Amino acid sequence: MHPAEFTPPMLRGVSASKIFLHASSAPIQTIYAYLCMQFSHIDTIEWKQRFEDGLVYDAIGCKLTIHSPFQANSHVFYYRFLAHEIHVPFEHKILFENDHFMVIDKPHFLTMSPTGQYVQETLLVRLKNLTGNENLSPIHRLDRETAGVVLISKRPETRGIYQQMFASRQVQKTYHAIASFAEKLIFPQITRLKMDKGQPFYTMQVLDGEPNSETEIQLLEHNDIWAKYQLKPHTGKQHQLRVHLSHLGIPIQNDPFYPTVQHKADDDFSAPLQLLAKHIAFKDPVTLLPMQFSSTQELTMS
Repeated sequence: MHPAEFTPPMLRGVSASKIFLHASSAPIQTIYAYLCMQFSHIDTIEWKQRFEDGLVYDAIGCKLTIHSPFQANSHVFYYRFLAHEIHVPFEHKILFENDHFMVIDKPHFLTMSPTGQYVQETLLVRLKNLTGNENLSPIHRLDRETAGVVLISKRPETRGIYQQMFASRQVQKTYHAIASFAEKLIFPQITRLKMDKGQPFYTMQVLDGEPNSETEIQLLEHNDIWAKYQLKPHTGKQHQLRVHLSHLGIPIQNDPFYPTVQHKADDDFSAPLQLLAKHIAFKDPVTLLPMQFSSTQELTMS
């Protein structure tokens, strides 16, 4: 078999990662040593376990061991699994699917794709396990903390067309949020702010200057303390809705980042961010039919 012909199969909903072995000035004897050096943030015991579990392959599909010799300018495949992964006790719903995409109602606390501490407990891997379709890929994304409607591509051939639809702002997105009620604020209003990366690195901040983010905000209902808002983002900056409401002095209920970062235990699911991607509408770029979908979830004021 020619090396280029080997494609590692999906394993428990996880696709193999491909790593090119660059020439090294350091004396490297084994592939195991190279991977430990290259990915020093991963414990060497974890790499050893991956080899022992038969989760590392060479370019032609042979399983490697910790003694397999290093060969520069080749490549290997490996599967990423976590020994201890916190279970997210909430389920997604499939709202719709056709040949090209799935529409998912994502719960709070479920990360979209594999990341540092989540692999199996991600929406994408759950869906791959459910469908057996290795080609599934997010068309757009929601934060781990945000619930609601999200589209997943089923076919690489049309994925880019749908992603471009989002990039060119041809999708109407409507969110609901629970935040403080402020009698002094007037709604509906359009909030425009200049946003950029903040500190810590995973947050955003507001700067002086030409606005690069815009949100249409409407008050739906309120009591003396809380209000339910409808949010229509006209741009797609990271954490845009959370930053905009926080800047107005009405941060979203249970927001762990804004206005201040408050770290919670990874297994604390007691206070979900009260932000919901409620509705999405667009003209399907493949079928040219109008499409609209709504989350079955509802946010309620406490």
